[in-house]
Amino acid sequence: MEFTQFLNELWIARGALWQGFQLTVAVSALAVAFGTVLGLFVGMMLVYAWAPFKLLVRLYVDFIRGTPVFVLVLASFYILSVIGIQLNAFQAGVLAITVFCSSHVGEMVRGALQAIHRGQTEAAMAIGLTFRQTFQYVLMPQALRQILPTWVNAATEMVKASTLLSVIGVAELLLSTQQVISRNFLSLEFYFFAGLIYFAIDFSIERFGRYLERRLAAY
Repeated sequence: MEFTQFLNELWIARGALWQGFQLTVAVSALAVAFGTVLGLFVGMMLVYAWAPFKLLVRLYVDFIRGTPVFVLVLASFYILSVIGIQLNAFQAGVLAITVFCSSHVGEMVRGALQAIHRGQTEAAMAIGLTFRQTFQYVLMPQALRQILPTWVNAATEMVKASTLLSVIGVAELLLSTQQVISRNFLSLEFYFFAGLIYFAIDFSIERFGRYLERRLAAY
């Protein structure tokens, strides 16, 4: 009887939950994409930049990595508006998770680049490759193989971090689920259902990462 009631309520709430799912995927995808691009730049700066710039980037990475995502979300939404930067809740949420993701990706890139023996760079330069060509054809392909497994872990963490956006009113999957529960009080059933959806998203990312690893290993 209770399971039948849950199915009925699930059908009634399908629109709200679908919208929450879409927002969760959108926030996570944008944050991981922007965070990865920014993180690549941060990682390169940590390895190759002039010492004063390297110090500034190091401070950025350490500060962001030492700050809870919850605080970053609140700061993006409330503090930026105080200094005249007006972002809606969705934009502020994407910004907060992007910044958090970039600090982690930056450290991954730094570690991967520094793990490559200096002799490979010297050999590439010796045969006439420019720094850009050396980075593109020699260093980055090797770094990507090392980065990918930890990048997949970081991407799944960003999906989990998206649940914090409910505090600034982004109706992602968790907030949508809570709103549905407030109407029917089927908390156990709907939280379990939401957990299954989060698992499906993270599992898909993990499988996609494995696919990319196999493709990279073939080269």
